[in-house]
Amino acid sequence: LPSPRQVELVGRSYRRLIASGLLSSEGKYLRLTPRGEAELRKRAAGGYSVRKPLRWDKKWRVLIFDIPERRKVTRNGIRATLQSIGFTRLQNSVWVYPYDCEDLIVLLKADFKIGKDMLYMIVDSIEKDSHIRSHFGLD
Repeated sequence: LPSPRQVELVGRSYRRLIASGLLSSEGKYLRLTPRGEAELRKRAAGGYSVRKPLRWDKKWRVLIFDIPERRKVTRNGIRATLQSIGFTRLQNSVWVYPYDCEDLIVLLKADFKIGKDMLYMIVDSIEKDSHIRSHFGLD
């Protein structure tokens, strides 16, 4: 289970994006605003670069998703986007990244319309992570 702090971090990201006019809340759904779409397209054009801090906080950002076969095009789009951000695949629908990227993931979830089908986790450790650390140059 996520810690209360992790739940708060993601909730804060939602609230920040709504307050900044990038997302709107429509009932139980979040939608990209025209400004949010423009921001996401700008980030896409820049290769979805995520600002890397000077020091790694030793937390992994893990995304898991379960997209039905009937939405295969969406699933493939998500995989391609995660690769372009810099995520690495642990298993078919399990991806990991070492840096804070909550805002970008929230925008992507709204863009792909996959809110409940993708879970974002911040984890303290991953078993046998030496190959992942090596991949990201975190040795």
